[in-house]
Amino acid sequence: MSKIRAFIIRNDRVIQRLLEILPGFFSWNLILFPYWGILVIPNVVAYFILSYNIYWFYQSAQIAVSAAISHFKIQASMAYDWLADLKVFPDWKKVHHVIIIPTYKEPLHILERTLESIANQTMPKDQITIALAMEGKEPEEDRLIKVKALESKYGNVFGNFLICVHTLVPGEVAGKASNERFAALEVKEKLINSGKIPIEYSIVTSCDADHVYHKNHFSYLAYLFLDDPHRYEHFWQPAVLFYNNIWKIPAITRIINSIGSIVHIALLSRKDRLINMSNYSLSFKLLDDVDYWDADKIPEDWGIFFKSYYKKQGKIEVEPLYLPIYADAAQGESLAKTLRNEYEQKRRWAWGASDDPWIIKNYFLTPGVPFWDKTLRVLYALQSHFLWPVHFFIITIGLQLPILLNPRFAKTALGYTVPKLSSFVLSCALVFLLIMLLLDRIYKPKRPKEFPLWRAILSPLEYFLMPVAGFFFSALPGLDAHTRLMLGKYIEYKVTEKV
Repeated sequence: MSKIRAFIIRNDRVIQRLLEILPGFFSWNLILFPYWGILVIPNVVAYFILSYNIYWFYQSAQIAVSAAISHFKIQASMAYDWLADLKVFPDWKKVHHVIIIPTYKEPLHILERTLESIANQTMPKDQITIALAMEGKEPEEDRLIKVKALESKYGNVFGNFLICVHTLVPGEVAGKASNERFAALEVKEKLINSGKIPIEYSIVTSCDADHVYHKNHFSYLAYLFLDDPHRYEHFWQPAVLFYNNIWKIPAITRIINSIGSIVHIALLSRKDRLINMSNYSLSFKLLDDVDYWDADKIPEDWGIFFKSYYKKQGKIEVEPLYLPIYADAAQGESLAKTLRNEYEQKRRWAWGASDDPWIIKNYFLTPGVPFWDKTLRVLYALQSHFLWPVHFFIITIGLQLPILLNPRFAKTALGYTVPKLSSFVLSCALVFLLIMLLLDRIYKPKRPKEFPLWRAILSPLEYFLMPVAGFFFSALPGLDAHTRLMLGKYIEYKVTEKV
């Protein structure tokens, strides 16, 4: 292992570039394999397609079962009096929530909606600090109008209300990570170093500007924090549901966001796969120990997890917080802008593959991390990123198009049987889709009056759009991100438009 470390360090730039090529190389080859393989090794292609469909059946089953388990726990947590349990701890008044809200050009009403959900918490508001993380490149006049309105309405509601204006410096890239890092350092300087809040009892929450909390969220989080003997080695993750504006977006993007929301519910019950994302919390002490988010990276959620994981030699875990957080799905002022925003958002998420070179290198460079644990963690990260663009092509197209290139194989027993077996397996998986549909109905907000009743009744039929939606808003943006990374055409961070 020491020789591998020395080799990586000695050839860092070359290895970095090769590892950047790896996600695109893998996904493109896996997608194209059935088309050339059907001419050379048709039997292998057939078994590959069948195995992949069985794998997809298993994934659908575990999502449905895990989502059902999470659902019951979420319902219990929503009804429970977490503040009463929190008060059992003699030091509960020392707990302080630092909520960092990065924002860039979000409309005032979006920010007010988020802050109002925090103001309605059962947690005492004097134990909450708001750090509104704004960007200096936003037009000053627009920024000051929002600051004035928000300070007037919420400045005296919370224990502290900080306005942090971040300006990019050399070595940083525009994005959530650099903005949050600046805001966290401002909080440390103004509140922690001055002794106003204790770092040992401070919990940092990364909150997008469009997120809406359940009223029990921060009482529940404080309880989990105090009840956890390993509180400085844990993240806490709720279920992020893209339902705030779900009735305002077109059917083709509504289905993508509905399925994504149910997957987030399911992940809470899978601690082996749970990695913090979008909205999450950790102790300020852990954040300080690992030197905050990396300002030179676009992906920040998985980035801060693996940075903490390696620095703490594998002792980091993500604990589920069984409550929903409602977020905005990508939307624009027109249908075309909505579709474009959805595509760009999914491409930015798929750009998480740019973390893979760093994750892989540190797998070999970081000593003291348990071998099997780090191996499973890294394999799950690579599976999530590498297979992102692949699913659509294998599941939807399967052997149908490749067989057109080799019609002789279609007449063999294997060529005849495998497509039928694959179809049967995928049809069985529709049972799990029904469970997801039921959960979607439970968590989706009620139909607004302006949304026609007949469209709501027919909404289950929207799922027939899954193949089209899967191609344009999963496979294609994923392949776009992989290809750009492979070619060294790095993307810039683009904030999803809010309306």
